[in-house]
Amino acid sequence: MSTADSVAGPASPPGSVRRRLLDEAARVLAEQGPAALSARRLVKAVGASTMAVYTHFGSMPNLVREVMREGFERFRARALAVPQGEDPVATIAALCRCYQDFARDEPHVYAVLFGGSTLAGFELDDDDRRMGVSVLRFPRDAIRRSVDSGRFRAGADADLLVRQLFAQMHGIAQLARAGYIMGGYTADDVLTGALVDFAVAAGDEPERAARSVIAGLRPTGVTNLP
Repeated sequence: MSTADSVAGPASPPGSVRRRLLDEAARVLAEQGPAALSARRLVKAVGASTMAVYTHFGSMPNLVREVMREGFERFRARALAVPQGEDPVATIAALCRCYQDFARDEPHVYAVLFGGSTLAGFELDDDDRRMGVSVLRFPRDAIRRSVDSGRFRAGADADLLVRQLFAQMHGIAQLARAGYIMGGYTADDVLTGALVDFAVAAGDEPERAARSVIAGLRPTGVTNLP
């Protein structure tokens, strides 16, 4: 059982008050951001009393924690859906595309999970962070495959490389959201260049790295390359 599976808690019945509160909190967060989220607003939307928040979750921060953990699960599900092609460098690129897509599609959730934003008194704890870091195993495994196949230099530290990659992906996501990627370059340009440079620095050949990255970033998914 993964860290995410062990802490997410039991699923709520689709029509339960608990489930409706979680769904409404996720909707408000996604559509209007953290400032719009309040216990009073949630219970009014689902036709319950304010006590429902405390009955089912104990506190508003605990409700937000469940919403965030479901956000981690959605992020993990995206990573699981990335095809594992024969080209491990293309797989790394596809996983990084997945990361950027999540940051773009769910910006408010991403900001709380990875951006340091606070919400309704909720703050990430170490268990929450472990859920986020657990997703790194997907690119880490692809990095290890890159080492094993000779694409990356022998003895490369996959655990260190994946953390460097995480820092790069977070930086691109944050700058893209804030509108700081400008001057004739798009976020995709920066993403492509960063991934090619990452692969070359890890020991890959420049032309081969570029082909793999471009293939992995295609919307259709990973393409096996010779």
